[in-house]
Amino acid sequence: MSHCFTQLHLQIIFVVKYRGALISDKFKSDLYEYMAANIRRRSHVCIIINGMPDHVHLFIRMHPDESLASLVQYIKGSSSRWINHYYPSQRPFRWQEGYAAFSYSKSQIPRVFQYIKNQEKHHQKKTFQKEYQDMINKYDNPPDATNPLRPFL
Repeated sequence: MSHCFTQLHLQIIFVVKYRGALISDKFKSDLYEYMAANIRRRSHVCIIINGMPDHVHLFIRMHPDESLASLVQYIKGSSSRWINHYYPSQRPFRWQEGYAAFSYSKSQIPRVFQYIKNQEKHHQKKTFQKEYQDMINKYDNPPDATNPLRPFL
């Protein structure tokens, strides 16, 4: 694909299985660096990663050679194996099925970057469920019984 030009900026969100608050402060920065390295290894650009103990936001510039589903599957699988290997706990770490992904134009990058950077501050005012519902409403995609993202709520 040497003659392709794309500008695919995506925010990807996924949650810990059963919404458990299992992303500990003791390893979250290492986890985010591990995820970023894997994103770069697959020829994408990692703009920022941040989250809360029960979910994570990735903001990337996606390379067109890989599908979004393939990338998310790889990131979730490799990161859960990494956590279970280096930070074992009483219960195995797993990500919940599914994810949400939202696209942004180049002009929106600074705003999305700041939003992800300030997750802790943001969630003092708004729960993840409320945040997710607002995003779905904003993008005019209301969840229903057939929506595969329904488990997020």
